[in-house]
Amino acid sequence: MKHSPSLAAATVADPRWQAVLARDVAADDQFVYAVSSTGIFCRPSCPSRHARPEHVRFYPDAAAATQAGYRPCRRCRPEAESPAQQQAALIARLCRQIEEAEQAPTLAQLAAAAGMSPYHLQRVFKAATGVSPKAYATASRAARMRQSLQATPSVTEAIYQAGYNASSRFYEQSGALLGMTPSNWRAGGKAQDIRFALAQCTLGAILVAQSARGICAIQLGDDADSLLRELQDRFPAANLIGGDAAFEQLVAQVVGFVEAPQQGLALPLDIRGTAFQQRVWQVLQAIPPGQTLSYSEVAARIGSPRAVRAVAQACAANALAVAIPCHRVVRTDGSLSGYRWGVARKAALLAREAQLAADGAATRPSEQE
Repeated sequence: MKHSPSLAAATVADPRWQAVLARDVAADDQFVYAVSSTGIFCRPSCPSRHARPEHVRFYPDAAAATQAGYRPCRRCRPEAESPAQQQAALIARLCRQIEEAEQAPTLAQLAAAAGMSPYHLQRVFKAATGVSPKAYATASRAARMRQSLQATPSVTEAIYQAGYNASSRFYEQSGALLGMTPSNWRAGGKAQDIRFALAQCTLGAILVAQSARGICAIQLGDDADSLLRELQDRFPAANLIGGDAAFEQLVAQVVGFVEAPQQGLALPLDIRGTAFQQRVWQVLQAIPPGQTLSYSEVAARIGSPRAVRAVAQACAANALAVAIPCHRVVRTDGSLSGYRWGVARKAALLAREAQLAADGAATRPSEQE
């Protein structure tokens, strides 16, 4: 049977064909490809000799290829769980083991349960979750601590229920983990004063809030009331204090920064997040105005190239618009994905920064001058 040259051209133009040629393991969970001349379908990473492009058909999964009448390859076993899926399931089991343990298991204990060397497990775990097993255990223990503080009458009892061997060890970390003292956390931030003010900018309504540690919220939206409700939900028992004249000047400084980020923001920030989120946010803060990174590039820069989804979740958890510039993170193809304050605002911010960067380059004298 002769095949039309257009079939080969369509296959070659399909980005999935490049994944097949590269035997890209990362694409194994995304699709399978079938070969009409053999009646067999394979994973993209299959080591078998590549077929001619005009014989290749793509299917979303093994079930679809089987329904189309193709048989699974005996070399790559596309109908079974991929190595990546098996590894993901293993890491998920280890995460549950860490979360359910009264005392955090050691790296050696986790490695023995996984059937890996401690060094290899450390690399695999960090690649999948974005953090080391120790950091994951710390975050899990902090989550238990928050639950215990709300459920037990004694702070000391809550500390030991959360798995801390000594209260001193927890108090060393309490500021970073809770953003306040344990007593204040248990009271819902009751003793914490947070000043706030609402204003307007070219992107719509803006809310700026400041704790004793620094700016803790820069929110954008269409409706000022909804921004205030979001702040109240985030700090349900804090003392929310409307800004005075001095605070209004600070808000004007923040608004000026949002309008022209290249000027910088010389104000302390109260950044609250997990260890992984803070690593992501540090990379974001290093992206200059007018430039972007993809989610995968951010994941690579924090040393966790497979934690792309976790990077996207960290961007979505950011509460400091523009100050932590999650709008400068885009898809691999350059297109815009979700943004906490709306994709239209993300596009507007990037367009404005690109124009300001271009204007700045045009006004700089050339080397020949």
